[in-house]
Amino acid sequence: MKISRKRLIQEQLDKTLEHLACVRDVQRPTKGWLRAVREALGMSGKQFAQKLGVSAPWISALEKKELSGSVTIKTMRQASEALDCVFVYAIVPRKSLADIVHRRAEIVAEKKLRRVSHTMLLEAQQLSKSEQKKALEAEVDNLMKEMPKELWEDYNEL
Repeated sequence: MKISRKRLIQEQLDKTLEHLACVRDVQRPTKGWLRAVREALGMSGKQFAQKLGVSAPWISALEKKELSGSVTIKTMRQASEALDCVFVYAIVPRKSLADIVHRRAEIVAEKKLRRVSHTMLLEAQQLSKSEQKKALEAEVDNLMKEMPKELWEDYNEL
């Protein structure tokens, strides 16, 4: 994928996800979303089951599955529809995607430069602190610009 295309995709997704930042800290109700909404609507488990065309015990199992995380997206969507709700599924980054990539680029650049610095030290060619900082910034900028696949590989061997 071309570099400019990667950056464009990242920027567009960051912009889209920006609107979801407000849900980042929303906590699931203790009893789960389905049960909380169902009870807030004043609907019994039996009534909910009838709307979904299932048995009442199935609703109890569904609400337990939601709490355990073993319910499927398809089932959550169907149950939400029966409650006249919209099921929303999203992955919301804690920070912007650009910030996540930048931090990873810093980690990779630091590891690369540590290895180079060690070699230069052995050859009595070590960079000054300000030169090291400039070299680090240049490497981070380069990694941010190119966004190579290696950015996300394990760099323990560096």
